[in-house]
Amino acid sequence: MKLLFPSLVLLLLNFGNSYSQHMEVKPCVFINPHGNDGRSLAIQEALDKLTQNQVPGIVAGLLDKEGLQVWSSGYASIENAVHMQGCHLHYIQSIAKTYMAVSILQLWEEGRLDLKKTIDEYLPVSISSLLPNAAKVNIQMLLNHTSGIPEYNYDPNYVTRLLQHPERVFLPEEYLQYIKGKKADFEPGTKYSYRNSNYLILALIAEQITGHHGAYMEDRIFKPLGLEDTYYRIRQGENYGQRLVQSYWDRYSNSKLENISILQNSNVASMVGDDGIITTAKDALLFLRGLMEGKLIDPKTLEMMQEWVSNNKGEPVYGLGLAVTKFAGLTAIGHSGGGLGSGSQLYYFPEKQLYLFLAINLGTVTESPIHVEAEKILEEIYGVILAFD
Repeated sequence: MKLLFPSLVLLLLNFGNSYSQHMEVKPCVFINPHGNDGRSLAIQEALDKLTQNQVPGIVAGLLDKEGLQVWSSGYASIENAVHMQGCHLHYIQSIAKTYMAVSILQLWEEGRLDLKKTIDEYLPVSISSLLPNAAKVNIQMLLNHTSGIPEYNYDPNYVTRLLQHPERVFLPEEYLQYIKGKKADFEPGTKYSYRNSNYLILALIAEQITGHHGAYMEDRIFKPLGLEDTYYRIRQGENYGQRLVQSYWDRYSNSKLENISILQNSNVASMVGDDGIITTAKDALLFLRGLMEGKLIDPKTLEMMQEWVSNNKGEPVYGLGLAVTKFAGLTAIGHSGGGLGSGSQLYYFPEKQLYLFLAINLGTVTESPIHVEAEKILEEIYGVILAFD
């Protein structure tokens, strides 16, 4: 999370160095900006209800005709009694795929990449030979998850290694070793199936074209939109001026939380393309608004991002790095993300001209009794937010 490599060794050395061009981090002194009107009070009440049901902390950000508003509840760190604030940095997990897709499409607009060319035309045999159908899967198939390439994190050996070595940082090629020798899930281009592997490969391709795709993303996305609190290829162990939230997990599904910040941080520090970004509610909202307003790619390219492929039920679900779904009966365009110690959602509601970001510092990828009640309350939060004009 990926013309020919100068050398495979050089690639792995580049990936081994975390990237953050703007490491001067401001202290967390942000006061949550929201009003005391009916909507604001109702949103705050709904968030408080969530954190009263064992969700450690949550932040909610809205960007609409009223401007930016941010609410929070609970704790960024339970152990240190640090209250969650709008200035805290959150792991946005798979929302990073949208950023990666934008970078790929920017390279396409620059004529440096062809969406119809296949993996083996960009990656050397040492990498492409690890992947089934590397001569059939093109860039567009990676972007909209129609490649059929297997999922690296479905391999039990990977999961075991991850959990047994919580401080270990993986290199991209190591992830692909868990795909090596496996058959394709289906023939390329014949169906949709969401796979993190697709975006890992896209990052390797972007790295090959740009020399450093983290720097490219910084220059072509973060800087133009003024995203001063967004970091990609995070540094393992870095707390970003005490602003990075602590992460929690109900490991045994017994409603008992444990702090897994070391595992969460190392895991995200390992990932590229399909993950690897931390940011604030404000920056996340500015990114999605900038994208939807055509500040990052051409309008026709944005339309391509929203050419949806359907799931096995015939429902439109995914484009080129953007997902489409519904909340409270309203169309939502954006992405969600989940991890061992976090969960996040970033969506644009065209019918309301409203952008929404939600993030919690509780793991969302395993079952927990906490999630049963939390899902109900999350629906209430959406209902409250979307009920107002």
